[in-house]
Amino acid sequence: MQKYLPLFPLNIVVFPGEKLNLHIFEPRYKQLIYDCIENGGTFGIPAYINNGVSLYGTEIKLLQVEKKYETGEMDIRTQGMGIFKILEFDKQAPGRLYAGGQVEEVENQEDEDIITKEKIREKLQELYTALGISSILMDLPENFTSFDVGHHLGLNTEQEYTLLQCNSEALRQEMILQHLLQVLPIVAETEKLKERVKLNGHFKNLTPPNF
Repeated sequence: MQKYLPLFPLNIVVFPGEKLNLHIFEPRYKQLIYDCIENGGTFGIPAYINNGVSLYGTEIKLLQVEKKYETGEMDIRTQGMGIFKILEFDKQAPGRLYAGGQVEEVENQEDEDIITKEKIREKLQELYTALGISSILMDLPENFTSFDVGHHLGLNTEQEYTLLQCNSEALRQEMILQHLLQVLPIVAETEKLKERVKLNGHFKNLTPPNF
């Protein structure tokens, strides 16, 4: 399905289902949000990477205007919906200050693999424990998806964007699991290095080898 969307490029990746709080201060985006309030419409956030607007982004619905300022600035609460691909991009939508574009919805394949999913849960716990921040690991529901953990893996913006472009849950799960399997040994070695540095200069209680 195709439609025309107001576009709000940002140098972040927004995943479907994600709650995002924004402070709106630029005139063009104040206009965009006021238009959404007036017509009940949605807008899109395509990732802005390497000094360019990316082809893929996430449709956003406005949940609430948390606060309005005398300057016209706003604090808003939003949530990601589905993923789209930009077919035609207008730096300025007709008669508006903000960008816009003709987009098509990207169909998501809900083909998750239960075994891979449980491995991801296990490796995430290992990662957060190794980092010493297991207390802040969110309590993942049974039906969590790759998008629910996408921002909790230590991925950079380009890697998160690769995740967004993939329209298969099974493939996204495999990408996440491979990332965790690669990063865990590095984290473990880093923690060992920290311990060795801490021990430097201290009295060591070592057991001599038998030879």
